[in-house]
Amino acid sequence: MTSLILVTGGTGTLGRLVVPLLRSAGHQVRVLGRRGGDVTADLLTGEGLQPAVDGADTVLHLAGGPKNDDVLTRNLVQAAVRAEVRHLVHISVIGADRVPLAWFRYQRDAERAVMDSGVPWTMLRAAQFHDLVLKAVTPMAKLPVVPVPGGLRFQPVDARDVAARLADLTVGPPSDLVPDLAGPKVYVMGELVRGYLAARGKRRPMLRVRMPGKAGRAYRAGDNLSLEAELGKRTWEEFLAERVR
Repeated sequence: MTSLILVTGGTGTLGRLVVPLLRSAGHQVRVLGRRGGDVTADLLTGEGLQPAVDGADTVLHLAGGPKNDDVLTRNLVQAAVRAEVRHLVHISVIGADRVPLAWFRYQRDAERAVMDSGVPWTMLRAAQFHDLVLKAVTPMAKLPVVPVPGGLRFQPVDARDVAARLADLTVGPPSDLVPDLAGPKVYVMGELVRGYLAARGKRRPMLRVRMPGKAGRAYRAGDNLSLEAELGKRTWEEFLAERVR
């Protein structure tokens, strides 16, 4: 009998890519969503969560948002323990333990919940997705003069590369913290903006600005990067060629 894989966030940017990979390989997948999916549950309140997790041998946790990821993960972990889940796979972000911003702290606290759960686990830290970078640069590029934080470098990765890696990890044995996954190139912020403008056939003047505080120092130090990471295949330019018209 095929073991059941529960995927949280299975209707999101990453989940829409991972779930077909798992199903096409013959695995039984149950998608958990707050509204859509095969089962409905609220990870924030825990409503409907235990019945959704019960019966799953493996849980792939992709659900997240701008805040409260630590709460969502703790609730899921508690349900996984009660359901005697045998493998918990978790996606996190490079720099979760280094960048002093609230969202990164949520990610680190979520990581601790997984690591301390007692459930055998696998964790992948990935760089920011191309999709997220696109959301950031699109409104910036509409300004008459684009403010560009100086010294900030990014290593964006394609969600399809992350999905392929997670699909492999999910059906493999628990492996604890695996090597990071990042994009094949490192860019300064100005290069990302110029790439987007070029794909749109537009030009804008840019104004270099300084990102203040501890977060600015962390980014300038490259704490959001992982230069020893495994590398995805698709570059920012290739992503833009597909996405931007």
